[in-house]
Amino acid sequence: MSSDELQRIAAYIMPSLPACASDLGFLFGTRHGVPEFCTVAQRLWQKGIFNRLLISGGRTGSMPLAEADMIAERLVGLGVPETAFILATAATNTGANVRFGRARVAEVMDLAAIRSVVVIGKMCSTRRYLMTMQRHWPGVRLSVCPVNYFGIPDELWHEHAEFRARVLSEYDKIRRYLAEGFLEEINGCPAYPPLAPRQSV
Repeated sequence: MSSDELQRIAAYIMPSLPACASDLGFLFGTRHGVPEFCTVAQRLWQKGIFNRLLISGGRTGSMPLAEADMIAERLVGLGVPETAFILATAATNTGANVRFGRARVAEVMDLAAIRSVVVIGKMCSTRRYLMTMQRHWPGVRLSVCPVNYFGIPDELWHEHAEFRARVLSEYDKIRRYLAEGFLEEINGCPAYPPLAPRQSV
């Protein structure tokens, strides 16, 4: 795969929409890089980027706790009060994260008052988070705080085997998910960049 193709994929999969003050923070659950996720969320809360944080994630694999519960527990240890959290503990995929999370927010807040959301999630999944929000929670202004837990600079993503594999996997997923109606493209962002067929990741 050429350098130009890698750059086009990176620009699409990992767009830059810098985190800004929002009505709600939305942390997508994860089993990977939990310490890094929690550090980022704590820092944003401390800066006043959001007052309430939706954490969505159910049980995955052999985990005894839902991802949302595990992350919330760690955030409390970092000084974020439990009263800041809105937990959605049933989701096991990104679409359910948004659908169940939105429903959970509606139980405790005026949904119409949520005009802006800052997304916290894996850097390699940034585009899919945004496109899932566009599909299932349209009409809110989005910004993103992507978490790079791979231990290398963002721009060297293609030199790290796991980081590169995850980015290229996301590129393939989005093509399928768009066709299946799970996602919607984001206004003002480049369209899916068609590349020459590749034989392997």
